[in-house]
Amino acid sequence: MSSEPQAAPEATTDGLTEVSAQTVRVTRRVEATVAEVWRHLVSPAGTAALLGAGAELGTKGESWRSSEGPHGVLRSYHPLEQVRVSWHADDDGPASLVDLHLVPEGEATRVDIVHERLTAADPHPDLPRHWQRALDRFAYEMG
Repeated sequence: MSSEPQAAPEATTDGLTEVSAQTVRVTRRVEATVAEVWRHLVSPAGTAALLGAGAELGTKGESWRSSEGPHGVLRSYHPLEQVRVSWHADDDGPASLVDLHLVPEGEATRVDIVHERLTAADPHPDLPRHWQRALDRFAYEMG
């Protein structure tokens, strides 16, 4: 099996999701300020909504683990702007990066997730749908 990334069968862009061979981008507008979204993001419930049950963000360089399998290390932490984590789908999954950005849009916030450095060896069956559902859970829990 080659470790070279394979092109996605179809690249899609619907304003919310973009898929390429090595990157998945998913966006969601949340009707709350950046400060409100950030507070939710760093709360146990917000982190779990995005990264999986049991996942908690510590400080830069600390590991995180979801009881659902995904895990990694907090790589970058810029309050009110951005969080980047390494991401393994499971214990045998290759490392990739998940970058979450908060972009103010008036009284709302655009939440962008960019999952990059994907390879054909990544065992997750449907990352675009996975991240869209995560953003849906995150926004729903904001109320």
